Amino acid sequence: MLSVLSWISVPGGATYAMSKAATWSMTNGVRIAVKPQGTQVVGLHVAFMDTDMTAGVDAPKASPQDVVTQAIAGLEAGHEEVLADALTREVKRGLSLERGVYLDAAG
Repeated sequence: MLSVLSWISVPGGATYAMSKAATWSMTNGVRIAVKPQGTQVVGLHVAFMDTDMTAGVDAPKASPQDVVTQAIAGLEAGHEEVLADALTREVKRGLSLERGVYLDAAG
């Protein structure tokens, strides 16, 4: 379970973002290592999911059920990543901009 914060940081969230960035890198490394044996590794990214952790966040939130449905569909389709919401897809696209979205604090 990854996060949009795998790619960007927010004020007060640097430690969380660092842990997610490291987990994203680990996920990619494990994927490469186990692919020859036929093991599938899927990175699941979401910005805000409607959980206790985001109860105080005033932003659009994905439902846990929708995220699970997308994760299963991604597994079945053989995808390497699932981007579970619009914000995550937008940030991922922004990584390759001339001035990448990760260079400024989000929020």
